[in-house]
Amino acid sequence: MSDEEELDAAGALAVDEDQDELLEEMSLDEREGRLKQARWNVFMYLGIAAILFGFALFPMPFSANYDGFTSSAEKDIGLVWGLPLDGEDMFDVPMKIEVTASKPPSEANVNLGVYVLQQKDCQSNLGEYTQLAKDGGSHEYQYQETSTAVLPDGVYEFEFGIDPGHYCVIVEYIDSTGSKIGQASDGMSVSGKIYPNQFFAGVAGLLCLMLSGFAFVGAQKHGTALRAILEGEHETTEDKVLAAAGPTGPPGSGPSGPPGSGPSGPPGSGPSAPPTSPPAEPVEEAPPVQESAALEGEFIPAEDGFFFKQMPDGSYEQTVYVQNADGSYVSHEE
Repeated sequence: MSDEEELDAAGALAVDEDQDELLEEMSLDEREGRLKQARWNVFMYLGIAAILFGFALFPMPFSANYDGFTSSAEKDIGLVWGLPLDGEDMFDVPMKIEVTASKPPSEANVNLGVYVLQQKDCQSNLGEYTQLAKDGGSHEYQYQETSTAVLPDGVYEFEFGIDPGHYCVIVEYIDSTGSKIGQASDGMSVSGKIYPNQFFAGVAGLLCLMLSGFAFVGAQKHGTALRAILEGEHETTEDKVLAAAGPTGPPGSGPSGPPGSGPSGPPGSGPSAPPTSPPAEPVEEAPPVQESAALEGEFIPAEDGFFFKQMPDGSYEQTVYVQNADGSYVSHEE
């Protein structure tokens, strides 16, 4: 290969290395951006899930007081929304009613009866619907009563599961036969809670939790890859220059044989003539500067202002050099 071809190959290698470094920097920046985005997604989805779960657990409250004219506590709770599936199922809207018997009738064995009726007009006569509720078998008209006699200032809780629709709630005192009783002087207070957002907000919250989990897994992957890239950048400058310099084999060894022996003669024979003074060694002229440089090796430029020394046999020294202002080369470690 000619000198020009060697120079072209070295230039192409330098260009390829520059492109590789540029691509690595772009990949690192992109990886850092993706890691930040993944972490942001984790916290964002967790925050949205917390808001949705809070919204799912936030009730729609209502209350009612005892009416001496009707001898009951009645409340039009309005429209209840939810998943439109008829019948008793897991998607029913939960309803909790708490009744405080502040002043029950003075008769013995007084119980509480609670009606939940799916009707739009709560001011109309609901007698036939209360009877349907007592008969049972209808999810639109539900009825519950206490199993023991109520006590003054006693607190009693009832739980229902209802379909979406418009509802009326009626609470009254009943005797042991289930008949309505009460006077104007009696009293009770009713408070209730409905959770119409439980299904929609709960499902959306679970979905956000899943997305947060996926974002967390992605953040872990990006973080592992980023740490691997950053650990690779901890390599010293000398190692990088030596890696770019090419093969670094040991310098060529000299002749392995012993030095040449003197004139041979029969063993035990002495010298036949008196010793003479050794001939004067010829004075060697200093080799030209170019020949000396060729014997010492050639300094090849590498990256970042460093040089490596190529010996005449094609091998490279293990030392990294830098060039002084006067043009001389010294070891990088000095």
